[in-house]
Amino acid sequence: MEYRTLGRSGLKVSAITMGTFSFGGVGAFAKVANQDAKDARRLIDVCLDGGVNLFDTANMYSLGRSEEILGEALAGKRDGVLISSKARMRIGDGPNDEGVSRYHLIRECERSLKRLDTDHIDIYFMHEWDGLTPVEEMLSAVDTLMRQGKIRYIGCSNYSGWHIMKALGVAETKNLPRFVTQQIHYTLEAREAEYELLPISVDQGLGVMVWSPLAAGLLSGAFGRDKAPADSRQAAGWTEPPIRDQERLWNIVDVLEEIAAERGVSVAQVNLAWTLTRPGIATLVVGGLSEQQFRDNIAAVHLKLSEEELERLNQVSRPPYIYPYWHQHNFAKDRFCPADWALHASYEDLGLV
Repeated sequence: MEYRTLGRSGLKVSAITMGTFSFGGVGAFAKVANQDAKDARRLIDVCLDGGVNLFDTANMYSLGRSEEILGEALAGKRDGVLISSKARMRIGDGPNDEGVSRYHLIRECERSLKRLDTDHIDIYFMHEWDGLTPVEEMLSAVDTLMRQGKIRYIGCSNYSGWHIMKALGVAETKNLPRFVTQQIHYTLEAREAEYELLPISVDQGLGVMVWSPLAAGLLSGAFGRDKAPADSRQAAGWTEPPIRDQERLWNIVDVLEEIAAERGVSVAQVNLAWTLTRPGIATLVVGGLSEQQFRDNIAAVHLKLSEEELERLNQVSRPPYIYPYWHQHNFAKDRFCPADWALHASYEDLGLV
């Protein structure tokens, strides 16, 4: 296993994180899977054997059941491993059952600790932006939780660029805790994060955790133009991630399959290996239904793609060069910093002036 430093913190995380989205199968999550504590222990042992040291969950996954199962499955193994969890999403019908208010965050953290059967959460994510709660209130609440020893580090998830920069600015001016990581959706099919989120991560020192790096299985090799598993979450009605251009998706899969065949590895490994080369990436949060899926995903850490292979994948998946970036490329590239190149390096072959 490879271990990477998480942003500007001193924390080392495995390049592959185990996601627990499939634990529990409560409500809509039954479309994904219904893994119980016995299943979880078996799969967690595979991940531990592979060197995984971070396990990711959230208070809303199966309405808390995912946290409970993770806590049960890690019994006797908590020391030496890291747990990340999240709060913000709606978890009840009351007016304060969502958001990042002081009331909600402190209450939900304490509930998560009880479900996880632990005295602290290593990385606590704000699961989504809350435009109604002042950033100062949110950061003050996590400051309280950190001072109480209930959380170690904080991060954000699914924020836009200005959301992140606003929070970082408030943290600096008010001397409040600062995000060390952001958890985002980022794949060969969905590269929008390159416009702002990856450059911000490089510039501001946020270690990127990628959720659903296989695009809910669409980039795993199980799907293609003429194949789709009948037991997939998509077949059950799951709608994430949205695919706006099916032909582009299958073109990407075609190149992944070509490289996988040439290298004698799985499509999933090629996809994950590409993602691990991208700027700012600390770890990929992967789930799975079988021991073999986890072993295969973990093996991606050791697959090193050539520059030619990386360029083939870039060519088939590169997003549009939108304004103001094409203008910056034309007139400012001689003064780009590493954060700028996190986006612009993918367009160097376009022959622009």
